[in-house]
Amino acid sequence: MARNASRTMDMVNGPVWKNVWIYAVPLMLTNLLQMCFNAADTIIVGRFAGQQALAAVGATGSLCFFLISVFNGLAVGANVLIARYLGAGDHEKIEKAVHTSLTMAAVSGLFLTVLGFFASRPMLRLMSTPSDIIEQSELYMRIYFVGTFFGLIYNFGASVLRSKGDTKRPLYFLVASGVTNVALNTLFVVVFHWGVAGVAIATVIAQALSAFLVCFVLMRETDSTRLELSKLGIDPAMAWDVIKVGVPAGIQGMVFSLSNVVVQSSINSFGSSVIVAGNSAGANVESFVYIGMGAFTQATITFTSQNVGARNFSRIREIMYKTMALTVGSSILMGVLAWLGGEFLLGFYTTDPQVVEVGMIRMTWVGLLLVLNGILDVYVCSMRGMGYSTLPTALMIIGICGVRLAWLFFVFPHFRALETIYLCFPISWTVTSIIQGILWIYCYRKTMARQAVQP
Repeated sequence: MARNASRTMDMVNGPVWKNVWIYAVPLMLTNLLQMCFNAADTIIVGRFAGQQALAAVGATGSLCFFLISVFNGLAVGANVLIARYLGAGDHEKIEKAVHTSLTMAAVSGLFLTVLGFFASRPMLRLMSTPSDIIEQSELYMRIYFVGTFFGLIYNFGASVLRSKGDTKRPLYFLVASGVTNVALNTLFVVVFHWGVAGVAIATVIAQALSAFLVCFVLMRETDSTRLELSKLGIDPAMAWDVIKVGVPAGIQGMVFSLSNVVVQSSINSFGSSVIVAGNSAGANVESFVYIGMGAFTQATITFTSQNVGARNFSRIREIMYKTMALTVGSSILMGVLAWLGGEFLLGFYTTDPQVVEVGMIRMTWVGLLLVLNGILDVYVCSMRGMGYSTLPTALMIIGICGVRLAWLFFVFPHFRALETIYLCFPISWTVTSIIQGILWIYCYRKTMARQAVQP
């Protein structure tokens, strides 16, 4: 028990600033390493497999995310639920939630593998993927989706550990799988010349390793989060609780990715692999801005969930204010640094000056303004931690998907430029942040009123 206690954080008591930092720093390193490993993959493809291979992999990103979003949302639901039961000290429900969640991950992973294999070509066509890269894009996607089974097992397992404040071991697993991924990419692409197939195969093997590691650790736990294969199964009531929080979160991710699919289709409509490659490289550099944002928004939902479970409602507002300040500060800092070093960083992905130029356009109009996305995420994660998921998702659909689609369908055709496409991001973030901020006030007041009625 002592071993597990040393890895479990008390999120209900103690200083919020200190505990959030202790929780978030390993997550920041996790995000940083994930970005570095992804960047290394892209660099290897761009440098050694060519511009078309880079464009082929980049053209699948929004589509892959679209297909797995709902199921990754279920991992959010598992995190919220387990954190809430940990705060309440309900060990029986913790055990049921762990085994139900991991069983759902396995079933979802198998379904996605089949779906991704058969749906790749039709969906790439719907996105107007350029004809000179569609064959490679389809090959990449079909192999990539074999690994979604392992990816979901890891995501759900890591959610179990993070729900009790253990953010260090998921970091160690990422290091192991990331190093493996880069090493295999180098072998398969540089030595064997397998191109996009080599990148996809390396990803599948790395995901399998991370899934094995998280399961191995959970099977050795000594508290109620211990994984026992004989107890795997789906408890209907518990699954429904996971779904109530997780499906709206997944739909939100799906809506985000759907709008990004439309954005990618608009970019593809220029019919230029240079533009597709430049957008892909710019998006990869831009992802470094998420290092702090992702850590602090994850802290928002987990800390809020534990305090709701412990009925310590008075800390909810403090958690939101402090994680908001940290999210805003980190996103501004990282956005400016990424933009200032943009040409240098893009140079790692490609030696083509035209591709670099396109990447900088994205960095200017999207990367510098990601702070707006961070503000939005904190509001939504705080509400999810309080138990409100459906209404924030509905408003997200209106604010993100609605605004972006309207912009791309009604404005872009009249002003056909990359800058016009990229403007849909900050505009949609601003509109939706205002709406979600107002909703947060309503949900917070409702939660406090519930505390008064149920002491």
